[in-house]
Amino acid sequence: MSRLLTVALSLVVLFASGFAQVPEHQHREVRHLDFAANRIAVVGDSYTTGSDQGGNGPKGWMPQVWESLTDDGIAVTPTVAAEGGAGYCTRGNRGSVFEDLTVRAVKPSDLLVVFFGSRNDINVDPTRLSIAMYGTFKLARQIAPSADLLVIGPPWPTADPPPEVLRIRDVLGYQADLAGASFVDPIAARWFVGRPELIGADGVHPTDAGHTYMAQKIAPLIGAKLHPF
Repeated sequence: MSRLLTVALSLVVLFASGFAQVPEHQHREVRHLDFAANRIAVVGDSYTTGSDQGGNGPKGWMPQVWESLTDDGIAVTPTVAAEGGAGYCTRGNRGSVFEDLTVRAVKPSDLLVVFFGSRNDINVDPTRLSIAMYGTFKLARQIAPSADLLVIGPPWPTADPPPEVLRIRDVLGYQADLAGASFVDPIAARWFVGRPELIGADGVHPTDAGHTYMAQKIAPLIGAKLHPF
């Protein structure tokens, strides 16, 4: 009987040792859920959707940013609502303005909301544009009160953007500051100036190389707002 008892006790110890490793796996799963909570929303125009000049599918700046951030230990769960031709006031090719896209993309649990653009508002009255920007940022704050806002202004491929585009940039910078958002100015930073290979033959939309370039610029801006796992 003592030999049987010894075997039974050994089995108990063996199973107990196996069970003791379960919390380690549970802990890893919890960490996975933690970094998945880096939820972000992106609102933009054709610089975000990609175009016939480049940036489609995995060659767009967003997939490259997500991959870069994951490599740096920052994983995200993004929701994107972008539409070619859209702006804060100008309706895109499916009838949406940035406020409409904000409703689709932004969730209450988002940690960051990114707005990118838009040169499509080039013909909009400045007062009307300012009101629309104010309302869009206010809406994002109402939906996701804990989220940071990152506002990226419209890029321009040359060193001499027209006054109307500079006006968009200036109004946007003012409204971003009013909303407590971080504002990034690609025009002042000369993102595309002197780099013709980054812009397609239409003179407007980025090539695949241009999207990779934008990803390199934008990844650190987003990563600085999120939590590593």
